[in-house]
Amino acid sequence: MQTLTVQLEGRSYPIHIGSGLLGLAELLQPALPRKRIAIITNTTVAPLYLDKLRQTLHRIDVSTVPIILPDGEEYKNSATLNQIYDALLTNRCERSTPLIALGGGVIGDMTGYAAATYLRGVPFIQIPTTLLAQVDSSVGGKTGINHPLGKNMIGAFYQPQLVLADTDTLGTLPDNELSAGIAEVIKYGLIRDLPFLEWLEQNMDKLLARDTAALQFAIARSCQNKAEIVALDERESGERALLNLGHTFGHAIESGMGYGVWLHGEGVAAGTVMAADLSHRLGWLGAQDVARIRSLFKRAGLPTVAPDLGVKKYLELMGLDKKVEDGKIRFVLLKELGRGIVYGDSPPDLLRQTLEACVAFDQAQDRHG
Repeated sequence: MQTLTVQLEGRSYPIHIGSGLLGLAELLQPALPRKRIAIITNTTVAPLYLDKLRQTLHRIDVSTVPIILPDGEEYKNSATLNQIYDALLTNRCERSTPLIALGGGVIGDMTGYAAATYLRGVPFIQIPTTLLAQVDSSVGGKTGINHPLGKNMIGAFYQPQLVLADTDTLGTLPDNELSAGIAEVIKYGLIRDLPFLEWLEQNMDKLLARDTAALQFAIARSCQNKAEIVALDERESGERALLNLGHTFGHAIESGMGYGVWLHGEGVAAGTVMAADLSHRLGWLGAQDVARIRSLFKRAGLPTVAPDLGVKKYLELMGLDKKVEDGKIRFVLLKELGRGIVYGDSPPDLLRQTLEACVAFDQAQDRHG
């Protein structure tokens, strides 16, 4: 097991990464002030890991209130959030009752937002069961739900008490979900960690084969990068925005296609290729750099072309992005491989060229084209 720390003033917390951690009650016990907790999970994860977690907690005399939600990005909304509140109120959960998020990014985001708002704030713990959640969404305290007009537009910054990333849960992850998580892993190499990017190029086959050592290294390196950024900029007023590489384009894809049609990591992959293309048009990346990025995503089994929503629709959806400032869309772009920047002055003609060049005009076309 490896343990990293997110260093925040008075609210630091550990990230435990390793195999078999769901069975280690002693890792959870320091974050359980009372002998009763609520576990929020979904219909896919519950049959796999809910009983195991409950048995672990039972050994330390902790009773559990399970709350099982429908699975999918399309359920990350206010109606599902109210299901959590209903269950917490019905079971008379108190301000000292911690919430455990057992699942992927959707469960983590919704549980965190419920914890931030139920009784004006209750403790919560992240137990991410997907690669994407283990390397990204479970760390850093971003919580929230989607709105029909935009992804993650309603939420709060609210930090967990701890993150428990059991790599064994990745054994039941579908291949496309594993690839979706790798999209966020690649992001760290592109924005600030060139040696890690080079490691990924050399070890992508091991990650896809679910090599335990390779996965644990990639998770730990990703979490270390994110922990460092969050420690410097918890509320995304500066450097933390770099973590959104590919997300402005990617969120437009997700909402434009309908939540759940494209996985978040798939949207990020195609969106990062678009960001690389725009960086090239601005004169920062060479054509060989863009080709290198595209090749790595393709090797990971991820899309490198975006759906053709139309330039007007893309601009409309990206105009709702959280990074818009003074009416300008701010993109995370690449000055070079391993160095990202936030840029709000992209010439409209270059942006239009990227939007026209990076889409599949036939939506039936293989998205890995």
